[in-house]
Amino acid sequence: MIRVAVIGYGYWGPNLIRNFHETEGACMAVCCEVNSQRLEQVQTRYPWVELTTEYNKVLNNPAIDAVAIATPVATHYEFARQALQHGKHVLVEKPLAASVAEAESLVDIATKRNLTLMADHTFLYTGAVRKMKEVVARGDLGDLYYFDSVRINLGLVQPDVNVLWDLAPHDIAILDHLVEEKPVSVCANGACHMGNGRENIAYLTVYFDSGLIAHFHNNWLAPVKIRTVLVGGSKKMILYDDIETTEKVKIYDRGVDISSPEDVHHARIAYRLGDMWAPKLDQTEALRYVTSEFVDCIQTGRRPLTDGISGLNVVKILEASEMSIKRHGREVKL
Repeated sequence: MIRVAVIGYGYWGPNLIRNFHETEGACMAVCCEVNSQRLEQVQTRYPWVELTTEYNKVLNNPAIDAVAIATPVATHYEFARQALQHGKHVLVEKPLAASVAEAESLVDIATKRNLTLMADHTFLYTGAVRKMKEVVARGDLGDLYYFDSVRINLGLVQPDVNVLWDLAPHDIAILDHLVEEKPVSVCANGACHMGNGRENIAYLTVYFDSGLIAHFHNNWLAPVKIRTVLVGGSKKMILYDDIETTEKVKIYDRGVDISSPEDVHHARIAYRLGDMWAPKLDQTEALRYVTSEFVDCIQTGRRPLTDGISGLNVVKILEASEMSIKRHGREVKL
């Protein structure tokens, strides 16, 4: 049994504890949280779980094999670094760290100590994204043209990061998962309307050498909640709407065919309007796959799908986007 300690019992911590408790091969052993009232909630629901407000007690407990970190972004690096240096396997809530240098350091420590470092990019384990990966990998979409995501809502405004660092990691991780090609540069713009110096609305564009372009729209001040991703290719297109309850993924056999005469001005455009297909998706809670993957990777030594490199790839784009915003949208090379 892998004995797990969850660090932080705020928004995501309760979900982690519930899933580790129900994951085969895991023992939910300790919860570390500075807020004593939240610890009382843990005591009520999971009376056998050891409670502490001191992280050092977790680090120095030889019975703890792994820690799952669900704390503010600014604390991710230090908590994860200390855990790795104490020989613990680590699962970190997105994003992996607050900078590329921090993420690279965590990857380096985990590699040298032969420990599992995993980023909690939960959406990659959803039935929807797994089906999208299957379709893209099979070549059904043809050459990829664009990736367009919208993730907006009214709140939850984060005090320590801007809207890109809060909302974009989900869809950047999906992009990194679906596309084998690595991005080459980014451009981003944003605005702050709250007086705290952190952008509450932002637009990020990611460029690839092949001509593939990815765009991300994030906003904390939208009157509606929208969670959509469009992936377009030369053959077919995918619409992923996470708000939908039954048909989250729809595959469209639609596109544009252009003839190639010698005179480009006389090229003919034909629109292809084929069928739409909504595949059946696995309804298992994605976080259950995350916790199971984490435990299995510890036990077998294999690399997790969302390993430290996956987390690092996301942080690289986030850090570059922040640099671009400060430069009023200038292109930043990756």
